[in-house]
Amino acid sequence: DLAEFARLRVPVLVHGTDRQLARDGSLAPLLSALDGNRTVEVHAYPGVGPDFFRRGATGYDAASALIAHQRSVVLLRRIMGPYYDFSALWDRHCACEFTTRDVEATMATMVADPYVNHIPTMTGGVGHDQLKRFYKYHFIPKTPADTRLIPISRTVGETSLVDELLFCFTHDIEIDWMLPGIPPTGRYVEIPLVAIVRFRGDKLYNEHIYWDQASVLVQIGRLDPRGLPVSGAETARKLVDESLPSNTLMAAWSESESGPL
Repeated sequence: DLAEFARLRVPVLVHGTDRQLARDGSLAPLLSALDGNRTVEVHAYPGVGPDFFRRGATGYDAASALIAHQRSVVLLRRIMGPYYDFSALWDRHCACEFTTRDVEATMATMVADPYVNHIPTMTGGVGHDQLKRFYKYHFIPKTPADTRLIPISRTVGETSLVDELLFCFTHDIEIDWMLPGIPPTGRYVEIPLVAIVRFRGDKLYNEHIYWDQASVLVQIGRLDPRGLPVSGAETARKLVDESLPSNTLMAAWSESESGPL
């Protein structure tokens, strides 16, 4: 009885395709009954079929299924727990990587089948053995000794964490995971870096790490920024000091100075 849904006072989460949630879609009567109920969350997944969440199905869509799963876990954990301090877990993982530089301890902070991807260089590993090999031979001993992680912001959710920071180092060794094949230049580098970290229980499940590779190459002298819309250490300085000029790479910026607002 759809009328019962209108009286629900417990959290309700509805996942559907854009077609199902349309005004003439199969879920339209349900949405109408739930209209105005603040305990309801509705999420549409465009461009997929109704079996998008079923692994092995013809219409399975991994990206949409993952987001739907995360949203479901968020709701359940918010109400039922368990509750984990993801910020402390991530700090412990980073300390094992950059302070104590302990491969075994680093792996112990992660699930049995973890995944790490440094997006600009596609370095990292999938699964325990490949990732442990990466950490042991190509990450921990191939990260400069003076590396510093300066926090800028951190957003913590129910299943994941987003860390924004400055990553600072001297390029005094070959950095396999960031600058593979490039001999040390002795140059000092500062770059904004973003880590998107997902958790399963009280362990790290995966990491997606982003930075501006062009800025790194400019700072070590391997990319000439003249004539290109790229910057060196200025990107790091602008991150920590918002008063520094914007739009310096955009020649057309001056053309709009006298334009109406």
